[in-house]
Amino acid sequence: MKSLFNEKEARAFVGKYGSLPEALSLRLYTSRLIGKNSNLVLHGGGNTSVKLKTKNILGEDQEILYVKGSGIDLATIEPEGLVGMDLSPLRRLRTLQAISDEEMDNQLKIRKTNALSPDPSVEALLHAFLPPRYVDHSHADSILVLTHLKDGEVHLREALGPRVGILPYIHSGLPLAKAVAEIYERIGAVEAIVVLYHGIFTFGDDVRTSYERMIEYVSRAESYIKKRCAGKSPVIHRKKIKPLKDHRSSVSRMVNVIRGTCAFPAADGSLQRWYTVVRDGTDMKDISRSEEAEGMCGSGVLTPDHTIRTKNRAVYLREVPEDDEELKKKVSQSVNQFKTAYDHTFSEQVKKKRIAREKLDPYPRVFLAAGIGLVTVGMTREAARVAADIAEHTLMAKLRAKGVGEYLPISDSDVFDMEYWSLQQKKLGKTVPPLLQGQVAVITGGGGAIGLGIAEQLLAHGAAVVLCDIDAARLKKVHSILSTKYGDSNLEQATFDVTDFKSVEKAFAEISRRLGGIDLLVPNAGIAHVARIEDLAPEKFDQVMAVNLKGTFNVIKASVPVFRRQGTGGNIVVISSKNVFDPGAAFGAYSASKAAAHQLSKVAALELAELGVRVNMVNPDAIFGDAEVSSRLWELVGPERMKSRGLDPEGLREYYRQRNLLKARVLAEHVGNAVVFFASDQTPTTGATLPVDGGIPAAFPR
Repeated sequence: MKSLFNEKEARAFVGKYGSLPEALSLRLYTSRLIGKNSNLVLHGGGNTSVKLKTKNILGEDQEILYVKGSGIDLATIEPEGLVGMDLSPLRRLRTLQAISDEEMDNQLKIRKTNALSPDPSVEALLHAFLPPRYVDHSHADSILVLTHLKDGEVHLREALGPRVGILPYIHSGLPLAKAVAEIYERIGAVEAIVVLYHGIFTFGDDVRTSYERMIEYVSRAESYIKKRCAGKSPVIHRKKIKPLKDHRSSVSRMVNVIRGTCAFPAADGSLQRWYTVVRDGTDMKDISRSEEAEGMCGSGVLTPDHTIRTKNRAVYLREVPEDDEELKKKVSQSVNQFKTAYDHTFSEQVKKKRIAREKLDPYPRVFLAAGIGLVTVGMTREAARVAADIAEHTLMAKLRAKGVGEYLPISDSDVFDMEYWSLQQKKLGKTVPPLLQGQVAVITGGGGAIGLGIAEQLLAHGAAVVLCDIDAARLKKVHSILSTKYGDSNLEQATFDVTDFKSVEKAFAEISRRLGGIDLLVPNAGIAHVARIEDLAPEKFDQVMAVNLKGTFNVIKASVPVFRRQGTGGNIVVISSKNVFDPGAAFGAYSASKAAAHQLSKVAALELAELGVRVNMVNPDAIFGDAEVSSRLWELVGPERMKSRGLDPEGLREYYRQRNLLKARVLAEHVGNAVVFFASDQTPTTGATLPVDGGIPAAFPR
């Protein structure tokens, strides 16, 4: 590991944040250098601080500790992510023998200099008690590898040298802060302090010294491990592992089953669904096939901080059966064993500690599957990604530890204390989740006006959305509009032809691989052709039927195995048409294809009810879109309609508004609202048709 400190960059950083004190700007600079190195910290881990003398509102001198806010990511930290705190009263807390979690939380909050700042890091007292101006803390992989070894202190001494203090694992808060301050005062010329299973603290009176000491000591640990591992085989593969017939198919099948098996009823009665992340690179596949794989899954986290993201242990799947029912059985058995062990540990710990705690959900977050690699689940896509990053680093660290010596796990007691520590739980937040959080929605015809309107409403309600279309350019445009407003975290796109069943199957397998499965399918792809029957070319009729009818058939058919493997029900909302009940002249191909797809959807409602999948239809009318994303149907139909009625584009819109009972201009977002209603399971409804047309009597469902 090399120092990335660059004087020119540092000066530029000071200039960028010219309104801040220079020391604070430099603190931000090196905090980001640490945060961007995933071998040092991951996703909100680690913390940094600086002590400054400033004037308070009365003009009096005041020492302020600026420390990273709890859960703030060092890689992207901004000035508001550093919490200013009155240092003097914090230091006086060192005289206390003990402090309750509630009171420590209170003390940290009331010492903030800005009431609107985030909560400070739980390590704030440690930063306060250490005298140096700058303090850096990381959970560096290489340091943690050495702390986990049998005779870990011996290895640390040999690797890091004499100017490092070493402490046993101590729970974060006042006890750890006092212990770190005491060892700093006891050891002369100490440059770093390592806490077993926790990480390393470095410090200095200038920002570069503190940062480069971090890099230096982590580099020493890396070199020590590399030297000890030289010439040793990284993994020994298990014998007689049945090879997978189709790796990609096995991945998509497995993640469908995993997310379905782990779904559970939430407190509000809704179903808690999960997103998945797959890591199946060479390293993860090699580890998944190794003799050590099962032991790695059972040997816990690298540091207790990780347990709130990954739970303490992982599930190991020794095989991935080709038969779906056998796969569901294997995954279910493994998850139930995990839950039983988790429940037992929880009961044992609360009994031993004589405390009361509300048990968190007992479901695993990390799976290692032989021949496939790593799979993680999360209630949000970000949570699944965080778990994957941590799990991947953990497995690689354990592999390196194996090359040096015997790996020793953290005690269940210490892990429990961190997982159920109220100050640590605050990092995860307690906000009410959006209505559709956990759902994966797939929308065909995603490059048009209605596709955009549906996607926008689904994203606004927390679903992850996959926009699908055959027109890559239109799809890219809609994706750009939505990502600008909602970001990319919950938005994906896929280009395929709904008339080609194999193409649809392949796309759905890839969607499963990316997100875990499908909970909401919205068949929306459609085309139109204007011609009276006597003038209607057979090939044009076939083309409209292929997209509107066969396309609907193909996507529904391809979704059924996904719904079946998940076993958690779901919704199919077919975007049909007012023309099903009220067709128009010269619109025979479109009206007939939509009517046929509508009837097919009713049959699907009959057949898929046994899977808990509801199939409903939405009948829109006169959705024009806008200048940015227009309706392809109205691009085709509009010119003829305007010509026959002597209207301009705005006049045509007004004509259709005036013809419905409510005199309403029907928008794509209204169709989106109808889809959200069905997707949220607010009523036990299937096989229904919901008009979104302002009221057209001839189109009333009957």
